[in-house]
Amino acid sequence: MRTDREGMLVVLSGPSGSGKDTVLGELLEQVDDIEVSCSLTTRERRSWELDGTHYYFVTREYFEDKLKSGGILEHACYNGNYYGTPKTPIDEWMAEGKTVILKIEVEGAARIRSMYPNCVSVFLVPPSLRVLSQRLYRRESENECEIERRLEIAKTELLHAQDYDYIILNDMLDYAVSDFRTIIRAERQRSCRRLYLIDEVLQDAEC
Repeated sequence: MRTDREGMLVVLSGPSGSGKDTVLGELLEQVDDIEVSCSLTTRERRSWELDGTHYYFVTREYFEDKLKSGGILEHACYNGNYYGTPKTPIDEWMAEGKTVILKIEVEGAARIRSMYPNCVSVFLVPPSLRVLSQRLYRRESENECEIERRLEIAKTELLHAQDYDYIILNDMLDYAVSDFRTIIRAERQRSCRRLYLIDEVLQDAEC
């Protein structure tokens, strides 16, 4: 039996505009001991985004140097820009037994699932493409051509939802956050992550 606390890796994906950042922000207010990996990206920062909070906004040259040195766990090109997950923080948090959430697109998520078979994967969906379109236009961060491009990508991404362990509908924010919280709490109780409790009980009985 394992006597150490097993870390848990959670992969969160969903189309642009599905509300991943909003749901994550609310989740962090309600659930303890969670670390959210901050990805690197070469795309332009939106006016409301914070460097080091939503993403690390880097140059293409910096990203490619990190890639060559093995400092990126997974990466993908989405809508003409690089996105990637820094490797070192993930390894450290997992070793500490923490719940680590990766917010990544479907291509990167597939790589993570193959690298970490015990990870938990969650796909966030909007109530409709019409609502998704409204959300993208409301952000006022892309022009119409870019938004239409994101909507086309979203249609393809939605077809990959069946590859995930869970699908959450983000129609009502409170319900979506509650669903995500329930998934994390339940997955934390899986036997593969709780075997240390059995050893602790048995060791206590020997005292």
